Amino acid sequence: MKWISGVVGVLLLGAVFASILRTLVVPRGLYSALASRLWWVLRRLLRLGALGGGYQAIDRTQTWLGPLILMGMLGTWLGGAFVGYGLVLHALSTLNWANSFREAGSSLLTLGFASGRRLHLSAVDFLAAATGPLVIALQIAYLPTLYAAYNRREVEVTLLQSRAGEPSWGPEILARQWLVRTETALSELYRAWERLASDIGESHSTYPVLISFRSPRPHRHWLVGLLSVMDAAAMQLSLAPRTAPPEARLVLRAGFTALRDIARSLRLPFDIDPAPNAPIHLTFAEFEAAVTMVEAAGFPAERTAGEAWPHFHGWRVNYEALAFELCRRSDAVPALWTGPRDFTAAPVPPRRPRDRRPGEGGEGGEGRLELPPREG
Repeated sequence: MKWISGVVGVLLLGAVFASILRTLVVPRGLYSALASRLWWVLRRLLRLGALGGGYQAIDRTQTWLGPLILMGMLGTWLGGAFVGYGLVLHALSTLNWANSFREAGSSLLTLGFASGRRLHLSAVDFLAAATGPLVIALQIAYLPTLYAAYNRREVEVTLLQSRAGEPSWGPEILARQWLVRTETALSELYRAWERLASDIGESHSTYPVLISFRSPRPHRHWLVGLLSVMDAAAMQLSLAPRTAPPEARLVLRAGFTALRDIARSLRLPFDIDPAPNAPIHLTFAEFEAAVTMVEAAGFPAERTAGEAWPHFHGWRVNYEALAFELCRRSDAVPALWTGPRDFTAAPVPPRRPRDRRPGEGGEGGEGRLELPPREG
């Protein structure tokens, strides 16, 4: 029976080292079964603490998801190495089970209190002694990379708040720019989010745990922000193709490419070349209401809503399904045009700030946008 425990121990150690390499070392978006399973279990456990509490309770509990996944990965790797080395030591010696695992733990954590003078076990003890600090050091080195990517992402998400409100929404981006006469800044916005989308596609597919790290404010979310910028670009290209900046096409391409990179790393299925007329969740009634709103803000449309709809539909079909699935999986704020969630919540429109110019709208208060109810 000893050789069986030795084989099992070696296989377990191989699985631990393979998981560490896939998650922390290899610089590409490889699927991590450990991170996926930890996300599945911890997300559901945290949801138990928010039963019946609405989105605010969901946001409070899910804030802990990312850090708990990191701690869970470290604990799983160390625990797997502990069991693996214990099985190997038991197979190679006359030690009983208790002493085998005692020596494995002593060596793995470099304490050395249970090591003996058995030379044929020294190699295993040395490997175990190197494994513990190596795993912890890799995890420590992993954190600055994660938080650097997180900070780059959140800076742009925070900057978007003044342009799109909280939670952000594509039509609101266009409306606000024409209301305050900053429409010429849209090119710069699209350029910044094209770069950010590429950054997100690389970092969040390589380190999927970043998907679970939430913004500091409950009504901000990186995925909702990316979707709103893409919707704004798609609307501008559809309604005013002659005056839309070329950066609008570039940010759309970068955006749905980033979503597909993340989907591949999570093994989510998607259509790589959807037909322009394939079904989407967004209805024409919702699009028409948004067009009416942006035109009222001064947007110079070159097409009617009916004429622009097939073009907008053709853009959105490239990214809607993946964006909706990722919003659902990450329990993002239920903003407009972001799809259903696993919890009951009405879509939250952005708030438009009060007009404070002397004598112009000074009596008006902060109000929510009036939109028709969803069909179906």
